[in-house]
Amino acid sequence: MAPPHAAQTMPLPTPRPPPPLVVPTNSSAQTVRMPISLLPANNKSKRSSTNKFLGKFRSIFRSFPIIVPSCKMATLNGNRASETIIHGGTRITGTLFGYRKARVNLAFQEDSKCHPFLLLELAIHTGKLLQDMGMGLNRLALECEKHSNNDKTKIIDEPIWTLFCNGKKTGYGVKRDPTDDDLNVMQMLHAVSVAVGVLPKEMSDPQDGELSYMRAHFERVIGSKDSETYYMMMPDGNNNGPELSVFFVRV
Repeated sequence: MAPPHAAQTMPLPTPRPPPPLVVPTNSSAQTVRMPISLLPANNKSKRSSTNKFLGKFRSIFRSFPIIVPSCKMATLNGNRASETIIHGGTRITGTLFGYRKARVNLAFQEDSKCHPFLLLELAIHTGKLLQDMGMGLNRLALECEKHSNNDKTKIIDEPIWTLFCNGKKTGYGVKRDPTDDDLNVMQMLHAVSVAVGVLPKEMSDPQDGELSYMRAHFERVIGSKDSETYYMMMPDGNNNGPELSVFFVRV
């Protein structure tokens, strides 16, 4: 009689190593992620029923070619040389950012540690706008049609704007909700008050170039329910820095 077979012990499975860390990508560019600690904006607007339509419009908008205007204006004498409020408005933080060869984004925050209360995507290349700002005063005007007297939509809640750069029509501006990438940029710059620079090289895009930004204090002046203006405020002692005024108006 053959001896009984010895009990066989099943080998324990070899522990698998953890999966490699996947760095999120945006347009083939690696993104450095940071924990978001921005405070909510006080005047966060409610989502409207037109969001679905606006999403389709934004997709079409991004396919439009960018019209680059030849807008050059001489620097005016008597630039604002301090951060003093001179128009009776309130001081806020404004940031221009985007890939140099792609459309520029314009974000306004109550301060640099809050979520943007207004974020626009403009039909101007980031690099072109920053270059023009180095040459002197620039004026961006965003226009839309007036509503009936009973309509209580705030002017900064308008979804679509006709964009003018120094008096020349350049396309459109579209208001949108901040994406994770937008909030990541705001988080990286939360300790920055006034600066011009480039974000880490890992965030560059092979086709659209480096991710550039310009941050400054702005004075927000509410003229009426149909007009608001945002004036860039120059740091003390900087009389020759870039200047930018942004006008929102219903016509």
